[in-house]
Amino acid sequence: MNSIKIRKTILGISFFLLFGLVLTHAQSHSYSTDDSMIALDGYSAVSYMDKGKAEMGKKAYKASYDGLTYYFTDHKQLKKFQNNPKKYKPQYGGWCAFAVSLGGKYRPNPKSFRVVNGKLYMFTVNLEGDFVQVWEKEGKAKHIAQANKNWQTMKKFTTFAP
Repeated sequence: MNSIKIRKTILGISFFLLFGLVLTHAQSHSYSTDDSMIALDGYSAVSYMDKGKAEMGKKAYKASYDGLTYYFTDHKQLKKFQNNPKKYKPQYGGWCAFAVSLGGKYRPNPKSFRVVNGKLYMFTVNLEGDFVQVWEKEGKAKHIAQANKNWQTMKKFTTFAP
């Protein structure tokens, strides 16, 4: 699938979301989470960053930061996070980095991520294609720069998640 088709898909979905045709749940914060406020769908932020893999955390090893609950695989990971939570916090509130670069907010697949220059980026994967592949093919530096710019205004508004 080419990047133009993926962009059209994202923009089409954005259009419907903006006009309330598929809205089912509104969040008043800028984090990609449901009402549980569990970050990264329970996956360990430390595993993403330090091991380069998606590992489900355990409820026994949890910490709260910035209104979210993070889970970890063991006590060692929990301590690492508590010592420097900003290091492990995903970019753009955990929303899909590719979508944010295009001006949208989409829930990511917790198994689709990249760590670039010590920062965690999450991605959506759907039937239309793998967004992380397009992000890399078109130039991750370009998309990161655009997402950083977009995020400055996007995070101030209510987020709508289907």
